Amino acid sequence: MSTFHHASLQDPATLIEIVRAQSEIAKLGTDLGAIMALVTERAQRLTCATGAVLELAEGEEMVYRATSGLTDSLLGLRLARQGSLSGLCVQTGAILRCEDAEIDPRVDREACRRVGLRSMVVTPLKHLDTTVGVLKLVAPEVDAFTERDVGVLELMSELIAAAMFHAANAERDQLYLRATHDALTDLPNRALFYDRLRQSIHLAQRAQGALGVLNVDMDNLKTINDRYGHRAGDAAIRETAQRMSRSARRSDTVARVGGDEFAVILPGIDARDDAQTQCERLVEEVQQPYAFEGQPLDLRVSVGVAFMPEDGTEITTLLDQADRAMYATKRLRKQALPTATEH
Repeated sequence: MSTFHHASLQDPATLIEIVRAQSEIAKLGTDLGAIMALVTERAQRLTCATGAVLELAEGEEMVYRATSGLTDSLLGLRLARQGSLSGLCVQTGAILRCEDAEIDPRVDREACRRVGLRSMVVTPLKHLDTTVGVLKLVAPEVDAFTERDVGVLELMSELIAAAMFHAANAERDQLYLRATHDALTDLPNRALFYDRLRQSIHLAQRAQGALGVLNVDMDNLKTINDRYGHRAGDAAIRETAQRMSRSARRSDTVARVGGDEFAVILPGIDARDDAQTQCERLVEEVQQPYAFEGQPLDLRVSVGVAFMPEDGTEITTLLDQADRAMYATKRLRKQALPTATEH
């Protein structure tokens, strides 16, 4: 272990970046999902990696809970622990390296080909002396990683371990909850949304059924922040989240996937009109009058709808369609504003 630390200490610029990451983590508090995403992105940036993944061990599976670079589109992916390097890392609690996935018997070769990686290094993530997951660097080239990369990865995993302890210092279940839910709203976060969307697409395809996806964007959060301050902005985000949850059906997943961005999965619908009806119900609920500390806040959202299978069956295709539809709605609303104010 000391060898890795000494290797990193020879590079002051890297250490400065790691200290900066530590400072940013402190600002994120107990938002473990956001911390995991930040550390994964930094681990990739500070090494020779083309991609980085944080995987949590959940039952007999390893689940991609944070991704960066080459692996970015695979958020929420689930792979069997058995027969994978990540699963072996969890089992042994040791740092493991793979120089060539095509000839290493410890790896899931088909999964590696799907991701497009040839070499990787994985380090265990420990919470209360238990290995709960791994932080992994990947590259499409053979033998891409140096001792310095391994040292950086180990330091970054220690930042994650410290964050895990502060976010959930007693309960393993609490750790999973913190890793998969947004700290401000308690809604599922981006990682859990992708996980559930992957599963929902699979179930809909198996049943030869349909699925709706809503992309939801708050229209005026910046105005609220600028005029009334970030406390009011946070209150607006929380209230919007609660109202969206109230308008949703029990089977729906409402998630916060970014600063002022939300998304909804609508399983078990029969037609695009059903998704559109749910969209209108959500918009109506969100825009009801609301006041924060005596100040009326204008809560409004723009929503885009994607419908499977009509708009595609791939996760990225559906999300792109919902995104385009949301921006089209936002443009129409802005064009209509002058007319509305004249009346």
